[in-house]
Amino acid sequence: MKRFAVIMSLVMVLMGASVGYCFDYIINHGDGISVNVWGEKELSVKVTVRPDGRITLPGIGDMDAAGQTAEQLQAKITTRYAELVRNPVVTVSVDMSQNNSVIVHGPGVKPGMVPMAGRTTLLQLLTRIAPEATADLDGATLTREGTVLRTGFRDLYERGAIADDVELKPGDRVFIPFRAKWSVYVVGAVNEPMTLTYHEGMTLMEALLAAKGFTRFADRNKTEVVRERDGRQEVVVVRAGDLIDKGDLTQNVPLQAGDYVIAKKGLF
Repeated sequence: MKRFAVIMSLVMVLMGASVGYCFDYIINHGDGISVNVWGEKELSVKVTVRPDGRITLPGIGDMDAAGQTAEQLQAKITTRYAELVRNPVVTVSVDMSQNNSVIVHGPGVKPGMVPMAGRTTLLQLLTRIAPEATADLDGATLTREGTVLRTGFRDLYERGAIADDVELKPGDRVFIPFRAKWSVYVVGAVNEPMTLTYHEGMTLMEALLAAKGFTRFADRNKTEVVRERDGRQEVVVVRAGDLIDKGDLTQNVPLQAGDYVIAKKGLF
């Protein structure tokens, strides 16, 4: 009884150490596998899945490995070793995966295969690839086996909406389009005309301060915010002088990506 308890404890430790993913990982060509037969050192080996999908084990010879989970392969090896060893205790773990990658593509990100080291979530992947301002996270998608699982990553990546996170699986596809409108342009009678990278919550005050304020030639209360809405140009006239001089926050217009802030010149 004591011997059985020791055996089962060891099995649980080995199985716990081998768990790298919360999903059933499918063994593929090139994967490194550890096969441990308790009490049988000569039968415990590390092998690599060959291009033909097979592995070679002592006392058994060749057997199929690719296309199975570690648990399925473990059951088959146990059955084979039962012909050689009495009540064999076998554990199988995937030590190294050559096919454990997520495909990242789209014009808004550098495309490539991103390998996953163990359990990886969408948020962890986004942190690794670090999308730039030109990435359209609102239009981004996560696709698995042809089915779209998630659309829009901005809440997750920028606001920490953990409820939107999802665990990734090998072969998942992350598509990130290009965000054509990602800047705010401050031009006209300001001290430093510039292009600003838009972020959510940006206001007119922030844009004007970034541009070092108005020049002495500016007609500040005729500042314009020009944007496109439904294919048409929209002009909002703002009393930015009252905003700056009097603190009139009703004039602190929220900006949108693609807006032009135009500081008009006065007549002198």
